[in-house]
Amino acid sequence: MEVAPNIRVDESEFKFSFARSGGPGGQNVNKVSSKVILHWDLAAAPGVPEAVKARFRARFANRLTEAGVLVLDCDETRSQHQNRELVVARLKGMLEQVARPPKKRIPTKPSKAARNRRRASRERDSQKKQLRRKVDY
Repeated sequence: MEVAPNIRVDESEFKFSFARSGGPGGQNVNKVSSKVILHWDLAAAPGVPEAVKARFRARFANRLTEAGVLVLDCDETRSQHQNRELVVARLKGMLEQVARPPKKRIPTKPSKAARNRRRASRERDSQKKQLRRKVDY
């Protein structure tokens, strides 16, 4: 699976396990193991650069085990095959989110006109509140 030019994940790195789905579905749910659980060891992935791994760990820390293994499951459809494709597509989407480094913020200052507008607004509010005070005759 190629996510970006510098990110490649081999399908042999995935470990799939299957379980029975919960929820509605009648007899099919009780008989067929259509739920797909994907285990992927992020630390041992050779096709993912270290910078991308670090961003992945930071962004999806709640999805990783203590050993650094990503666990995703899918039981959206009745078909095990479709659920398998969906869970792999979900992993690809997660990798696409962290593929590009975030833009560095360039700090800016407010313009002179913006500072003057803010100052005028504060003076107007101050005047309004002064007029609300009790008058001492």
